[in-house]
Amino acid sequence: MSYVAIKGGGRAIAGAAAVTEYLRTEEGSGNAGAEPPEPLKIDAILHQLRHLVDRVISEGGVYHPRFAALAIKQSLGDTLEAAFALRAWRSTRPRLSATPPLDTSRMRLIRRISSAFKEIPGGQMLGPTPDYALRLLRLDLMDESPEAFRAVARDWLENCPETELPDSFPKVLDALRAEGLLPPITAVRSQTAFDITREPLVFPVPRSAALATMARAETGSLLAIAYSNMRGYGDVHPTVAELRVGYLPVLLPHPVTGELVEAGEVLITECEVVAMYEADDAGGKPMFTIGYGSCFGHNEVKAISMAILDRALQKGMKDGAANPSEDPEFVLLHVDGVDSMGFASHYKMPHYVTFQSDLDRLRTTQQKTGVPA
Repeated sequence: MSYVAIKGGGRAIAGAAAVTEYLRTEEGSGNAGAEPPEPLKIDAILHQLRHLVDRVISEGGVYHPRFAALAIKQSLGDTLEAAFALRAWRSTRPRLSATPPLDTSRMRLIRRISSAFKEIPGGQMLGPTPDYALRLLRLDLMDESPEAFRAVARDWLENCPETELPDSFPKVLDALRAEGLLPPITAVRSQTAFDITREPLVFPVPRSAALATMARAETGSLLAIAYSNMRGYGDVHPTVAELRVGYLPVLLPHPVTGELVEAGEVLITECEVVAMYEADDAGGKPMFTIGYGSCFGHNEVKAISMAILDRALQKGMKDGAANPSEDPEFVLLHVDGVDSMGFASHYKMPHYVTFQSDLDRLRTTQQKTGVPA
């Protein structure tokens, strides 16, 4: 591609940045002289816009909620720009260690449901969700007073029943696997996971590369392609065996002894779906097929979409991709929000040379055709 350098635009660029900063600090509604709003506190973003923070840490590919909140504030709420800034910051950090594969059965759960069974081992736990509420605007939040705001948390804590929860819950898939309805877990789990931050995607790619790519993909992109599969451009119509939201302990090797120690925990969403049954690779008895999705933060739509696409990609690799959602190259190269945003935004750069060439060719073509105007 041909581009030209911009000369003499330094002052204009600085002015554009200044206008953006002005809009962040002023209402921008023409009320000259009005008192500017209070600055948005990082803690307020963390706690009151928690799903936005979760989306940014997931798409940014690094678990740092406070910096995700900072990126949201800096980008004026643009999730793609925030994820871009967070991922750029991550690229400057040294890699000190790596975790082994973590056991998600050890999650400290805040939500756990299954649409496959009414009763599941350990019970259904609805947890925090708007799924069962009416999607109506709460106009009382327009002028919410600090007193009413604080009273919500106080009243909930006072009226919340004390319930003893177990340290962990069994997996729903374990019960199906014990019945021989799912393939047994093989030694594939011992393979080294593909590192998408250090290795390019060269197709065909292992499943771990696909899962890692989708784990930090843009939520809307995953949803759109998974939705195309569900609507008929594919045939994955799964059942959610289990959807989990909770805090997963992170284990790291001790720098001296090498023994695994718990370094902290991260909030994740995990989804395991069961799809149409088929014979195993050896031609044995039919078993259910499964799809898996997991991402940072509380983002159920992303985890479900990822699980559907995981199953679709497995099918496409085995039977030959018949639909875009089953084609690993199509899916994995088009779901990254930072990549997609960057390519779309590059069209805002000067294309004077290429467009002038298009103009010259069109004018020449019109002259050669001889068609009167």
